[in-house]
Amino acid sequence: MKKTLYLECTSGISGDMFVAAMLDLGADRDKLIKALHSLPLEGYTIDISDVYPSGIRACDFNVILQHDNHDHDMDYLHGHDHTHHHDHDHSHHHDHDHHHAHRHMAEINAILDAGQLSEGARKLAHKIFDILAQAEANAHGVPVDQVHFHEVGAVDSIVDIVAAAVCFDDLGYEQVILPVLCEGTGTVRCQHGVMPIPVPATSQIARMYELPLQIVSVQGELVTPTGAAIAAAIRTTGELPTSFVIRKTGLGAGKRKYERPSLLRAMEIQTKQAEEDTVIKLETDIDDCSSEQIAAVLDKLMEAGANDVHFQPIYMKKNRPAVELVVLCRPEYVSKMENLLFTHTTTIGIRRCSMKRTVLPRETVTKMTQYGPLDMKKVILPDGTERLYPEYESLRKLAEKQNMSVLDLKWEG
Repeated sequence: MKKTLYLECTSGISGDMFVAAMLDLGADRDKLIKALHSLPLEGYTIDISDVYPSGIRACDFNVILQHDNHDHDMDYLHGHDHTHHHDHDHSHHHDHDHHHAHRHMAEINAILDAGQLSEGARKLAHKIFDILAQAEANAHGVPVDQVHFHEVGAVDSIVDIVAAAVCFDDLGYEQVILPVLCEGTGTVRCQHGVMPIPVPATSQIARMYELPLQIVSVQGELVTPTGAAIAAAIRTTGELPTSFVIRKTGLGAGKRKYERPSLLRAMEIQTKQAEEDTVIKLETDIDDCSSEQIAAVLDKLMEAGANDVHFQPIYMKKNRPAVELVVLCRPEYVSKMENLLFTHTTTIGIRRCSMKRTVLPRETVTKMTQYGPLDMKKVILPDGTERLYPEYESLRKLAEKQNMSVLDLKWEG
């Protein structure tokens, strides 16, 4: 069973809210502080504390910049003040104050690479920033390498994004369920002027990654570009299981004061019984594609998130040898899978059907054997009985170390 995180974004999501929620779930604070201190970055301090919005205890992650930051000034944010300020978490600003420097993506990537981060955290931090930069590039009609971040906004974004990556990597979630992002209405002031909500970068991220948005009546920006980029980087599905058990809960507080408490709730959940879900079966018959192309597209489909892929030899009209290629995937992956099939094969049509399936709870565990650690799949039957199945690749590696056949490896007992 995959370690699963459920993000409840009824009050939206921002970088600091996400980091706070991960810390509240138990992410290692010392590891986070050590990682941030390892970055060649100055001009800020952080404060982690408990806050009590509406009488509910939540965690607050605060990046305190040495420059003025008027993000909490709601009149300014909503366009009621014409004084020039910097807006927290809107890293897409162009600089109207030429006394401050800009940072381009090459400089930001160098900062991320210089930090003492785990490989998983570094990879995720790059992914989040890449999503943010591409969204800004699309919004402003410039190449990604020309996107620049105002010095203050860049510090804020780097700290939030690295913190998010470090905390998420530390907790080790393999699946992230995010059914919907609630977004407010009205306008917000950025350094480009007063923008409609959702702002252009957030809209671009929602479009590029098919993030489901729900517009609520709250006046104000609930989903920031950094929050949307984090969501896009880690979300694996929008489908909640029909029933689940909550193992841990984390609450992350936002800074802005809206009609409803600004809170992101993150829950570590676990299913206890066999559950029914839906998969989509895509199939196409191909008689004019080389075996090399077929093999290559299978790898691409699995890497892109297919549940399973297989093909089988068939004979088509005029007795032509061909293959039937079948893909099983979650509903939200259909468009991606079809695009790959159309791009990397010669098919001009794909059949599709929706199928119900019953899935047993499962998780990956490690069993210590006389030969070393062995990865195994633990499956729970409807009567509660557990079964263990060795993962073949892990078994093969142990056998190779012992110069034995997999069949002769006695891993049980």
